[in-house]
Amino acid sequence: MDPNLSKAIIDFFMGIPLFSRMNAEEVKLVAKHMNVIELQQGEILFQEADRGNFMCFIAHGTLDVIKQPTAVDQEIVITTLRKGQSIGEMSVIENLPRSATIRARDNAKLFILSQAAFDLVLTRHANIGIKLLKGIAILLSNNLRKTSSRLADYMLPIS
Repeated sequence: MDPNLSKAIIDFFMGIPLFSRMNAEEVKLVAKHMNVIELQQGEILFQEADRGNFMCFIAHGTLDVIKQPTAVDQEIVITTLRKGQSIGEMSVIENLPRSATIRARDNAKLFILSQAAFDLVLTRHANIGIKLLKGIAILLSNNLRKTSSRLADYMLPIS
């Protein structure tokens, strides 16, 4: 990414809850380790079961999160992600298969933080890395709470 990051890019990241514990200089340092990609409508970012080694922040556009249940012969869009949301947080922590397919609902622009760049921030700037890790942990915790709540709506009581 351009070393002379614009104020608009820094402001974008400052508005993402994952970065809420950081000041502008810390956000700028993390953002300098990111790359930008653009997806066309219908383009796949990654497939379910692919090995993951990066996470993304949506700068523009919308992305569908898709599951392919084994018992059903059609895909299910489980949610749609928008500007300011992130994808693939678990992949920078552990290199396990992706849990869903991500497809651009329309043209999209994403900031990419690779696992290697994440590790570099953790190694060289531990205080910033800890803030980033805490932000990811809180995000994952919130996502788990939402998923548990939605799942409970479909479960029968245990008798």
